Amino acid sequence: MPTARPRHTITETDEVARALDRAAKVWPELRHDRSALLRRIVERGTADLDREHDVWLERRRAAIRETAGSLTGVYRPDERQLLRDEWPE
Repeated sequence: MPTARPRHTITETDEVARALDRAAKVWPELRHDRSALLRRIVERGTADLDREHDVWLERRRAAIRETAGSLTGVYRPDERQLLRDEWPE
């Protein structure tokens, strides 16, 4: 089928074959279409990656909330300009 999208070639290694065989048991309606199974595996993996990203993002936000303001008063209000003045243009 013609497409402007990139295509990818993947070799069915033993690990990929095992994943496809397992997927065929989960989605028996696709058992005769290994390409469709592979797409479904990728979709499922993407959902897992999205969840992991959400956890990572929440941890990052929590760390920011926890440390916010911890350096208040450490720098003078004009500190940035003083640093800039030290470097010639």
